[in-house]
Order: sequence, then C-alpha cells, then structure tokens
Amino acid sequence: MPNVMIRVKDGGALLFYIAKKDQEDEIAHVETDTEDAWGGEVELTDGSKYYIDPITPRPSFPTTLRFKRA
Repeated sequence: MPNVMIRVKDGGALLFYIAKKDQEDEIAHVETDTEDAWGGEVELTDGSKYYIDPITPRPSFPTTLRFKRA
C-alpha cells in the first residue's frame, strides 16, 4: 500500500503522486466524489487503478493517503 500525495493542479484537476516510484499522473475518475465522501476506485489518465476506502468527510487537498492497487 503506497503513500500517495494528492494535490490540486492549477486548472482544478487532482494530481496523484507516488514518491517511491516517482510517478505523477492526473486523476481521470474517482468512484465517489461528493462533499460528504471521497474515495473508492481511482483511475489515472494512464489507465492505472488504485483503491481507498471512501473517506468521510471529503479531505482537503493537498493530502497524503494510503492506497491499494486495484
């Protein structure tokens, strides 16, 4: 389960960064993305998928979270 830094890009898109892999990519889709909850399956623009149990309430970004590979 990698630690992932998520931050907001200037245009409002979320960036997903794994330091140990030096991998940074934009988040294309989040399964649950509301004001009350955020998480589930997260798909990156390169097609990679990760999973985090939905977090209530939605976290403020930037933040570091632990994801599983989906």
